[in-house]
Amino acid sequence: MPEPLLDRRGLLRAAVGAGVAGGLGLALPGPAAAASGPAGFPTYRYIGTPFNKTSLRYNPTNELIFPCIRGMYDKIANPLGRYHLYYAPHDAPGGICLAYGDSLGGPFTEYPNNPIISSTWSPHYSVSHVSSPHIIWNAANRQFYLYFHGENTTTRMAWSTDGVHFTYHGRVLHTGVIPGATETSYARVFEHAVPGLGNKYVMVFMGVTAGSRKIFWGWSSNGKDWRFDPTPLVSPGPDGQRDISGPALLKRDGTAYVVYHGDSGNMFLTEVGNAFDREIHLGVFHRPLTGAPDNGRSAAASFGTDGGVQYMFYEAGPRTGATIAVARAV
Repeated sequence: MPEPLLDRRGLLRAAVGAGVAGGLGLALPGPAAAASGPAGFPTYRYIGTPFNKTSLRYNPTNELIFPCIRGMYDKIANPLGRYHLYYAPHDAPGGICLAYGDSLGGPFTEYPNNPIISSTWSPHYSVSHVSSPHIIWNAANRQFYLYFHGENTTTRMAWSTDGVHFTYHGRVLHTGVIPGATETSYARVFEHAVPGLGNKYVMVFMGVTAGSRKIFWGWSSNGKDWRFDPTPLVSPGPDGQRDISGPALLKRDGTAYVVYHGDSGNMFLTEVGNAFDREIHLGVFHRPLTGAPDNGRSAAASFGTDGGVQYMFYEAGPRTGATIAVARAV
C-alpha cells in the first residue's frame, strides 16, 4: 500500500542541508523526420508497426495503447523471444497483452493466450478494464514487476519469473495519495536514486487535479511500497497544453528528463534533474505523422536499443482507434 504523502521540496531542502527493447512486421517508410529533439536527443522516424492489428486474435476494441518494450534474452532462460512487447486495449474490457520477437527490427508474434491479465482476477479485483502495462526487472530477486491500471483511479502490481505468468501483489497507487485527484494512472517505473531519499526506483504517472492532467511522481526502495509527492512534477501550461500524460524517464549527459505527450498530439520534453527538483520545459520532443498511423497523435513512448540503434515504440493515432508503432533514431 502507498505510504503517507511527503512534500518533495521540503524533504529535498532538508537533505541538502544535512533502458530494452521488439520488432517490426511492417517496416514501411515514413515521411521526412521531424526537427531534431531538444537536449541533444535523436530524431525518431516512423518505420512500421510491430504486428498487423487486424490479424490479432485478441483485439476487443480495435484500440491498442501504452507499449512497453523489454529485453528478455539477458534475464531468463528460453524466453518466448529476445524481446517482449507489452500493450493493452484501453476501453472495457481492456486486458494486458504480450507479443514477442527476436529483434527490434521485427517481426513480433502475438502471444496466443492473451490477455495475460484480465479485468477480473479473483479474489483480488473485478473492474471494467485494465490497461497501461509497464514492466521492470528486479535483478536482486530475479522477478519482473508489472504495473497496470484499472480503474483509472488505481495502479496495481503483479510479479513474475518468466514475464508471462503473473502473481498478484496489490495496489501501489491510487487517487488518495494526491489531494483532490480524480485519476492516477499510466504509471511507468524506472531505476533512479534521488539524492537524500534512499530510494532505488521512481514512478512517473498521470494525475488529474482541478480538471487538468499533469505528471506526478513517487519513489520506492523496493518497487512495492511507495511514497508520493503531492506537487506536480510537470504541469501542462508551459507547453501550451491543457492535458499531459504518458510520461517516461530519460537520462542523458548527467541529468534526468521526462518525456510525455500533450493534447496537441506532440510529445514534449522537460528536464527534472537527478533530484527531481527542476521543471525546465524544453519544447517538442517528437511530432506525429499527419497521416497513418499517427494521424496527428503520438503518445506513451517506450525506448530500447538493439545493436547500438535506438528505437521508440509508441501509441499512434487518436483515442478509440490507436495502434502500436515504432520509430528508429536517425
